[in-house]
Amino acid sequence: MLIAVKPFRILVFALTLAALGCHAQVPAEANGGKLSPDLARRVKVLIRSRSGVPPDYDIAVGPRTKSDVPGYDAIAVTFSSEGKTSKPVTFLLSEDGKTLAQFSKFDISKDPKLLVSDEGRPARGGPENAPVLIVGFDDLECPYCAKMHAQLFPALTERYKNQVRIVYKDFPLSQHPWAMHAAVDVECMAAQSATGYWNLVDYIHAHAAEMGGAERSVAKANETIDSLTKAEGAKQKVNEGTLAACIAKQDDTAVQVSMKLGDELGVDSTPALFVNGERIVGAVPMKYVYKAIDDALIASGQTPPPPPPDETVQPTETTPATKPGN
Repeated sequence: MLIAVKPFRILVFALTLAALGCHAQVPAEANGGKLSPDLARRVKVLIRSRSGVPPDYDIAVGPRTKSDVPGYDAIAVTFSSEGKTSKPVTFLLSEDGKTLAQFSKFDISKDPKLLVSDEGRPARGGPENAPVLIVGFDDLECPYCAKMHAQLFPALTERYKNQVRIVYKDFPLSQHPWAMHAAVDVECMAAQSATGYWNLVDYIHAHAAEMGGAERSVAKANETIDSLTKAEGAKQKVNEGTLAACIAKQDDTAVQVSMKLGDELGVDSTPALFVNGERIVGAVPMKYVYKAIDDALIASGQTPPPPPPDETVQPTETTPATKPGN
């Protein structure tokens, strides 16, 4: 089980163990094998002091193992308290035992656009081969999502025409009591009509504050959303029996898959947009969305359109809704 440990103050550091004071020369140790008590203690002291690890946490340093960084071995460090132990954190230790380092290694061989797929999702905007794909993780009860939603489509359609393709994925937050029900209902619609799906998403976002009535009843909100979904289904001439059965079943499997993907991508609040893989969190001013899109267009060899005459319009609030505990 992962325990809460204060994050390191810097992501990348290379620190000499000698900086802790004067020490006798430490003989180089062969690759592999347990660290000497003196060297292990110096590693622990440095980590504890530089990262603010509380005194009630024990630090354990594993043996040297081969790393892919020339001149350094890998050591695994774990933190434990009250019987709970963290996942191992990898550090690098120089072969001469004088330098401890930590850094993050990332694979950038894949196109970031491929991190989040639009496969099977109702889309707005450009065609499947549009140079920019925008994937939004959306909560239909989130007021910040509603602000972003109201701005997003008219602004992007006006400026980029068919250069951008937009899809939404579900990420209902647990503190929003009818958000999951709404997500399931719109997915029932998406299975039969992309137009009906977007009509529902537009309406629910625009009228979210009214869904529960004056008493803000969750039951009433769910009932209203069901009625809206059935009415939209009739308008779009879908199979109403299939739609009604889907609504009644409230199978959230597809929504949970979407949420799991969001978790894997580091989404912990809504709205969250991925512009060809670049994440933008919160109902931010549109100029930042424009910049991400322009950068993606340039990277794909295209010239962005000229900026609109007024980029100053922005939501009155920019704080995103977050998952509990964040």
